[in-house]
Amino acid sequence: QVQLVESRGGLVQAGDSLRLSCAAPGPILRFYAMGWFRQAPGKEREFLGRITWTSGRTYYEESVKGRFTISRDYGNLTAYLQMNFLKPGDTAAYYCAATRTYGATASGDYDTWGEGTQVTVSS
Repeated sequence: QVQLVESRGGLVQAGDSLRLSCAAPGPILRFYAMGWFRQAPGKEREFLGRITWTSGRTYYEESVKGRFTISRDYGNLTAYLQMNFLKPGDTAAYYCAATRTYGATASGDYDTWGEGTQVTVSS
């Protein structure tokens, strides 16, 4: 499977916004949805949400509802994570991943991953 290409994160202040992108450089067989995860040091990888590719329907975990928005460019196989009102607790490495599984929320259900990008939110 191809590896997804993520945009660079960065250092931001609390309350700021940041948008990440995630692009598939080639087609993904039986591609169903793109998800976003994050992982802080010493913690398990946390599922944030996903977008179904054909319909554009989104699903968000409670931790990011109302602050984060997932969107996609269907034809360019690119997903976005718009993060608003960032908090220091959002500091983590952020990953995108593609899945062929309906309703996937676990990292094990995702087949193709980006390398991750660091987002650090200062107070």
